[in-house]
Amino acid sequence: MRTYHCFWLLFWAGQPHQSFLTPLPKRTSGFPEKEKVLVLSGNSRRDLHRSKRSWMWNQFFLLEEYTGTDYQYVGKLHSDQDKGDGSLKYILSGDGAGDLFIINENTGDIQATRRLDREEKPVYILRAQAVNRRTGRPVEPESEFIIKIHDINDNEPMFTKDVYNASIPEMSDVGTFVVQVTATDADDPTYGNSAKVVYSILQGQPYFSVESETGIIKTALLNMDRENREQYQVVIQAKDMGGQMGGLSGTTTVNITLTDVNDNPPRFPQSTYQFRAPESMPSDSPIGRIKANDADVDENAEIEYSITEGDGYDMFGITTDKDTQEGIITVKKALDFENKNLYILKVEATNTHVDPRFLYLGPFKDSATVRIQVEDVDEPPVFSRPAYIMEVKEDVPINSVIGTVTAQDPDAAKNPVKYSVDRHTDMDRVFNINSGNGSIFTSKPLDRETLLWHNITVIAAEINNPKQSSRVPVFIKVLDVNDNAPEFAMFYETFVCENAKAEQLIQTLSAVDKDDSYSGHQFSFSLPPETASSSNFTLQDNRDNTAGIFTRKTRYNRNEMSTYFLPVVISDNDYPIQSSTETVTIRVCACDHRGKMLSCNAEALVHPTGLSTGALIAILLCIIILLVTVVLFAALRRQRKKEPLIISKEDIRDNIVSYNDEGGGEEDTQAFDIGTLRNPEAIDDNKLRRDIVPETLFMPRRTATVRDNADVRDFINQRLKDNDTDPTAPPYDSLATYAYEGNGSVAESLSSLESVTTEGDQDYDYLSDWGPRFKKLADMYGAMDSDKDS
Repeated sequence: MRTYHCFWLLFWAGQPHQSFLTPLPKRTSGFPEKEKVLVLSGNSRRDLHRSKRSWMWNQFFLLEEYTGTDYQYVGKLHSDQDKGDGSLKYILSGDGAGDLFIINENTGDIQATRRLDREEKPVYILRAQAVNRRTGRPVEPESEFIIKIHDINDNEPMFTKDVYNASIPEMSDVGTFVVQVTATDADDPTYGNSAKVVYSILQGQPYFSVESETGIIKTALLNMDRENREQYQVVIQAKDMGGQMGGLSGTTTVNITLTDVNDNPPRFPQSTYQFRAPESMPSDSPIGRIKANDADVDENAEIEYSITEGDGYDMFGITTDKDTQEGIITVKKALDFENKNLYILKVEATNTHVDPRFLYLGPFKDSATVRIQVEDVDEPPVFSRPAYIMEVKEDVPINSVIGTVTAQDPDAAKNPVKYSVDRHTDMDRVFNINSGNGSIFTSKPLDRETLLWHNITVIAAEINNPKQSSRVPVFIKVLDVNDNAPEFAMFYETFVCENAKAEQLIQTLSAVDKDDSYSGHQFSFSLPPETASSSNFTLQDNRDNTAGIFTRKTRYNRNEMSTYFLPVVISDNDYPIQSSTETVTIRVCACDHRGKMLSCNAEALVHPTGLSTGALIAILLCIIILLVTVVLFAALRRQRKKEPLIISKEDIRDNIVSYNDEGGGEEDTQAFDIGTLRNPEAIDDNKLRRDIVPETLFMPRRTATVRDNADVRDFINQRLKDNDTDPTAPPYDSLATYAYEGNGSVAESLSSLESVTTEGDQDYDYLSDWGPRFKKLADMYGAMDSDKDS
C-alpha cells in the first residue's frame, strides 16, 4: 500500500510591522526568526483511504527597496518526505527563479538576490517541487505560489508638464479660472497615503491661488493691470502622504500672461503742434505727423484721427497710418501765402474699438491744437483765365489785334511780366503777341477754308526771374467770310440725241460752296446774257439749289455740230455776293427710239483704236480659263472611258446594261411636227405628244391662222410665243425649227412628182381652157396619156 506524504512550508507570515512605513534609511535588514509551519496534508499512515490533496499556498509579502547587505530572506519549503538525509532536492521555477529568487535545494530556503521595486513589478508567480535526488522523480506534485511586493513611499508626485502656459484678460475678477495642473504618484494608491497628492502654491502670491485637491489655479487679486505687469511665474507643489510630514513632493512652473483689454484712452503727449508748409506745396502732400499714445496694444490701440474744427477745416486733411498709428496731415487745396499765412486746426484722436466695461474710466479720445504756418515762395505769373477763346474774321488785315491775355506775379513783389508765343504751337508764325501788354495780333493772312481753329500757347515769365513762367492755351476760331464763289458739285459732261424733242430735260445741275452759311446756301443758276438768246439750250432754276438744262429745238445734227459748250452762271445770296461761271459740255449723239445713246462723233477721238492693258489681260485670262476647262473636260472623258465595268474580279454580278434608247426613228414625228410650219392650217387638234407622259391632260390651244400676206417676222414671233406658253411644248433640249414657206399659190402645186402615186388617169384638157399659152402643154401631156394607153 502506497503511503502519501505532506510538504511543509515554513515562512514568516506575521502582519506587516510598523517599521515597514518608516523611511528607507531606517529600514531593518533582518526578519523575525519566528517560523510558521503550514501542514498541507495529514500524516496518518493508518488512514489508508484518504485522498491526496494539492499544496495550498498563501501569499508571501516581500518588502520593496531592501537595503541590507545580505540576500533578503523570503521563506522556506519543506516536505514531510524529507528525512534530513539529503535524499530530496527542492526545485524552484517561474518569474525570476534562479536569477531574482534562489532556493537552497537541500534546505528549501528561498532568498531574493537584489532589491525589488513594486512600481516595476508588483507580483511574482513561482512554482515549487520536491524531487528525489537520486532518481530525479518528483515526490510531491508541482504547485504554484505568489510573492507580492509590499509598497513603500519611494516615489514623489510627478506633474504631467514641466512648464504650463496660460493667459487671462487683465482686469479680471477675483476667482477667475486660469489653468489646472495635474500630478500623479507611482506608489500604490490602495495602500496607505503614499499616492494621495495635495497641491500648494510656493510662488505667485498674492496674485494667484490653487485648490489643494484639484490643482485649479485662480486669480486672487482684483484688477491686475497688464500695463503695470504683464508676465507672472507661479510655482505649484504637489506632495504625497496627504501633505503630511515625511511625504515626497514635486513642483512645476506656470507662466501666466495678462492679455490686453481696451482700458486706456489715447493721449496726446503735447497739447499743441506746429508745422510749416510752403505755399507751392501740391495737393495731397503731407505736411507733418502727430501721434496720440495708447498704453494698450493691437486693435485696442488703433486710433482714428479727424479734424473737428479750425479756420483751415477745408484746406487740410488727416489720415491714419495703420502701421504706426500716426496721424498724417495733408494739403487738400492750394495754399496762398499772400491770401492767408496761418491756419489753426483742432485734431481729435479716438479709439476705434471701445470696450463698454471700461467707459467709466473716461472718454476714449483726446484732442490737440495744430498750427500750420504757410511760407512764402517765389511763384510764377498767374493768368487771369485758365484758357482763352478768341474769334477773328478770315479777311482781317495783317497786324490786326484779335485779343489780349493777362498775367501777373502773385507774390508781394509784383514783378513785371513779359509775354511770348510758344512757337512749337505756331510753326507758321501766323500770330504774334505784344510782350508788354499781352495783345495777340495776326502776322499772316487767315483762311477759314484751310484751317478753322488755331490752338496756340502763350508763355508769361517774370522779367527779373525768367525761370518763373507759366503757360495758358489760347483757342482762336477763324470766322467765315463769303470769299468763295459757288461751283459745280462735279464735272458735268452730258449728251443730247439727234432726234431730241424741244423742251426735253437732258441734265440736272447742283452746286457747292466752300463758305459756311448760317442760314443755309441758296444758289441761283442762269445763262450769261450774251449767250441766253442764241443758245440751243435753255436753263431752268429749280429754286432748290439745282437747275435743269432743256433742249430748245427739235432735232440736232452731229455732222453740223458735234459738241456744245454751255456756260452757266452760279451765284450765292450771301454778302458780298459771289458768282462763278461754269461750263457744261454737251455732245450730240445718235440714239435709238427710246433715247438710249448709240454713238457720238467724239467717240472716235476719245476712245483709242487699240485695246487697253486691262482689256488685254482680261482677254488673256479668259483664254487661259477656257483652255484649262477644255483640258479638264478631256481628262475626265479619258478617265471615264478607262473605268472598268467590273472593278474587282471578286465583284461579279449579273448586271445587264441596256443601251437601246434609239428614239422613235422616222415614225416618231410627235415630238415636233415640222409640217405645222409648212402648212399652218394642217394642225391636228386631237394629237398629243407621244415622247412624254403628261401629268395633266392639257388641251392643245388652236392658234389663229396667219393671213396669206403675213409678215415672216410676225409669224415666227407668234409661233415662239405660242410654244413658250404651251405646257405641251417640246423639252428644252429639242430643236424647234421655225421655217415658213408660205401658203402656196392659188393654183396649188403644178409638179408632176405626185402623179405617179395616183391610180386613175389625169385629165389635162382643162389646160386648153387657160388660153393659147397652155395649149402646147395640154397637147404634150395629152400625147403622153395616149402613148400610155396604147
